[in-house]
Amino acid sequence: MSIFSWMDFKVLGDERGQLVALEGNNNIPFDIKRVYYLTGTKPGVPRGFHAHKELDQVAICVTGKCRMIMDSGYEKEEAWLNSSTKGLRIRKMIWHEMHDFSEDCVLMVLASDIYDESDYIRQYSQFVEMVKNA
Repeated sequence: MSIFSWMDFKVLGDERGQLVALEGNNNIPFDIKRVYYLTGTKPGVPRGFHAHKELDQVAICVTGKCRMIMDSGYEKEEAWLNSSTKGLRIRKMIWHEMHDFSEDCVLMVLASDIYDESDYIRQYSQFVEMVKNA
């Protein structure tokens, strides 16, 4: 079983262009309480390096691409986000890192809750300890 799952989004459109609708509790499996995006990431500078105790997220590369490393505390997997019609689900208690951003990358994240610093696990050793004690 994979650490992460892909979500394919239906593309609507015609000769005028395309539209992808994202709806909480429909094609996104939770209420969307926060939306943020990363852009202008400096070349060679990775992001992330944390896990969440409770937060559920879906990451979508609206344009460009980046490489995600997902870590359950027992195994690691990587995936390239490079499609505006695919989302990568990042469940709670999954350590995640973003690498190799293209210059044009816009990475949008839909989150199940508002920002809460106390939900973050920022030390990898603490994350691994919490996973092993769960």
